[in-house]
This record gives sequence, C-alpha cells and structure tokens, in this order.
Amino acid sequence: MGIGDIIALILSITIVINLLLLVGVLFFERRDIGNTWAWILVMVFIPIAGFFIYLFLGRNLKQKNFYKLTDEERKEIDAEVDHQLSTVYRENVQQSPLLKKHGELIHMNLISSDALLSSDNDIQIFDDGHRKFDSLIADIQAAEKEVNIQYYIIQSDALGTRLRDALTERANAGVKVRLLYDEVGSKKTAPKFFDELRAAGGEVEVFFPSFFRLINFRVNNRNHRKLVIIDGRIAYIGGFNVGDEYLGLDKKFGYWRDTHLRIQGKAVHHIQGKFILDWHRAGDNKPGEWDEYAFHLEKQGGTIPIQIVSSGPDSVTEHLKNMYIKLILSAKKSVFIQTPYFIPDTSFMDACKIALLSGVDVRIMIPCKPDHPFVYWATWAYVGDLLDYGAKILLYENGFLHAKTIVVDEEVAAVGTMNIDSRSFHLNFEVSAIVYDEKVAKQLHGLFLKDIEVSSELTPERYAERSLFIKFKEGISRLLSPVL
Repeated sequence: MGIGDIIALILSITIVINLLLLVGVLFFERRDIGNTWAWILVMVFIPIAGFFIYLFLGRNLKQKNFYKLTDEERKEIDAEVDHQLSTVYRENVQQSPLLKKHGELIHMNLISSDALLSSDNDIQIFDDGHRKFDSLIADIQAAEKEVNIQYYIIQSDALGTRLRDALTERANAGVKVRLLYDEVGSKKTAPKFFDELRAAGGEVEVFFPSFFRLINFRVNNRNHRKLVIIDGRIAYIGGFNVGDEYLGLDKKFGYWRDTHLRIQGKAVHHIQGKFILDWHRAGDNKPGEWDEYAFHLEKQGGTIPIQIVSSGPDSVTEHLKNMYIKLILSAKKSVFIQTPYFIPDTSFMDACKIALLSGVDVRIMIPCKPDHPFVYWATWAYVGDLLDYGAKILLYENGFLHAKTIVVDEEVAAVGTMNIDSRSFHLNFEVSAIVYDEKVAKQLHGLFLKDIEVSSELTPERYAERSLFIKFKEGISRLLSPVL
C-alpha cells in the first residue's frame, strides 16, 4: 500500500468517524434548527476537531430533573402552584386592577416557571454600586442567623475582599454562611481566596467547576444569577457583580451604571428557593430538608406584588424571554429597555416590531462603548433594524451601562440578570423579579429618563453614516450572533 493509499484510507476513516459523531451528537438531541445547522457546518468544515469544540460549547444539558428533586419535593412545588392558581391568583388578581390587567402574564409565569406571586413586599432600588454594596455589607454585618450569597463574578480585589471579610466575620460569630460562585465568571479568582471564610466555618461551592481549572465542558452553561438572602427576610437581586469595576473604578469603563433591588417580603422566600436549588446542584448533594434554611415567618407590611422568574438550559421553555415578549405585546403606551447587549432572536424582534407598528413608544438604551467587540457590533446590527420601525435607540455615554431592566406603560417592570441575547435566553441560568407596582415602575421609568440626559440618540441618519468597515464588522458579528 502506497503513501497515497494510506492517506486516502485515513481520510475515509476520518470522514466516517466524523459522520457518526455528527449523527450521534446532533440528531439525537432536541435543539433549535438554526443551531443544528450551525453545528453541522462546524463539524463539516472542521472534521473531528469540530466534535471537540462541540463538547465544550455545544452540548445540551440533560433537562429531566436537573435539580434532582424528589417526587415529594416536586409534589410540594406543584401543590403551591395549584394553590396559587385556585386561591391566591384568583383573590389577588380580581382585587387589583393592575394584576387583573396582567393576569395572563402572572398565569404564564406560574405555569411555566413555578413563579409564585407574593403581594406583601417592599422594594428599594439601587442604580449605583457604592450605595448598593454599602447597603449589602451593612445588612450582612447585621445578620443573626444565615447569609446565602450567589454571584456570577466575585473578584479578589478590594470590594471582593471587603465582602469576603464581612462574611468571614459573621461566620466566626456563628452565622451560617453559604457562598456560591460561577467558576468561569470568577476565573480570575483563585479558590484559596475563600480559605479564610472556609476556616471560619463558611461553606463555599463552585457552579460547574473546571477540571483542574483548565478544562470546562460547560463553558456555555453558566450561572449568571446574582442573589443574596439574609436571615430569610432581606434579598438582593439585579445586575451588579462583585468587583471594583462595579464601583466605577476601572478606567476602561468608567462609571458603572447598573440596577439592583433590595426586597423585603414573601418574595424573599421565593428568591431563597432559587438559591437552594442552585446550592444543592453545585454541591451535588441533598443535605437534609429545605427548612434547614432560614425563612423569616413574620408578616411584612409591604404592598408590592412580585414574581421571581428564573430560566436556564435545564428547561426547554425560555421562561424569561417569553415573559419579556408577553410584556412587550401587552404594552399600550411605552416599552423602555436597558441592556448591555441586544442580540435577540426572531421572536423577540417580531414582538418589538409589532409594538412599534401598533404605535407603542419603544426605547432601547445600550452602552456607547463595548466590553465585547463582536457583541457590541452585533447589537448595532439589531438595533439598526428597529430604527426602520420607529424605535428610539439611546447610547449611554456616562460610563458603561450594565442594567437589565424593562418598564412597560409605567406600571409594571422587571429587574434581573438577563441580557437580550441567546446566551441569556437559553444557555445561562438567569433570574428576574417582575414587579406589578406603578410607584416602582415610575421610579425605574424616571431613572431611564435621567439616563437619557447623559446619552446620545442613534438616529436613522446617524446610523446610515457609519463607515464601510463598521458595516463589515456588523455583518460578521451578526453572523456569529447565535454563539455570542
């Protein structure tokens, strides 16, 4: 057998193996047809190596009972949802004109995401990192029983050290401390950074850790949630991670504009439930019953209705994306969106276009500077499409905009961790608080209007003047948008 025959044989074997891998990993998984074709192209043009790329970036999670709930636990959750549908939902929705107006959305969130409705909440809004973290540290320092904390990014810088030391002090004082972080998001932070906390009795878990911190087969499926629950009576939820840049101390980004909520009321229990599921999954264990965690049982004096809606690759349904679409299609007057990335799918774009064609004032605020160049130029491509339909696109110029909010008709709003992109829609674990309260919605609406004062408008004329090079970058980035 000559060299040519050997090469031909190797190529034939490679093609056969590649085809078998292609069939095995793609056609036996349920996925969006667009993603299927994308991976077919990868594996055709990069034989064998494409399979290994798929292992790192393309695999779906096993969605059946991802959180390893027992039959009893699943029945308890279903019973709570049924109780809401038969009693709480009926009583609250029928008594409140605003809840009645958004009854279909509340019902959808209940059925789709087990998002229970609570109506006794108080909310404080933070749009500045210094105020948010000063409040958070003070609440941690006052903790008496338990602190549960979860962030996508925890940096080992001054702010990260300040937070760790506050948690360590509480752990030394006998407070139960549990900290969960995402390893890919916190890749710059070495595990030994938390040694003092562990030595004090605090527990630390990593979500989807890497193999020897070098290889991670879940690069695309990250836990992007940012939650803190203190003594079962105070919770924080929103867009801020932990690091000096979130205090505006990074020269590259300057001032960091984000939005976070401090919540008191029954919604805290629902946020706690999200943490518990992630905590048990990260630790790969089921230590005891759920009631080992602190739940504050005193009735709160608030009056704000909230649902805590979560979404992730553990579910076929894109709960948070659907919630946003439902909100947009319910709008009569206005839809104000703030997001660092705007790379929606067709269904989201169609919802925005329908709202615009219906005469709704749709405004989308994005950063004027990129933190990820491809993502930034893909964002420009998509907002450019909406300009033709009458959308107002604002470019935030007072630093970096990282807020993830939507306000509809100045009466209902959502604040959380979801960006407007495919990664947040179905790859990452995300969470948002949807608030049915005109006062809160007007506050967030007002913050948007205040941010307009330090923003410029991307008009159709300005967009048409962009250079050929920018158009080229937009085209390439848009082509890559499904995997950005």
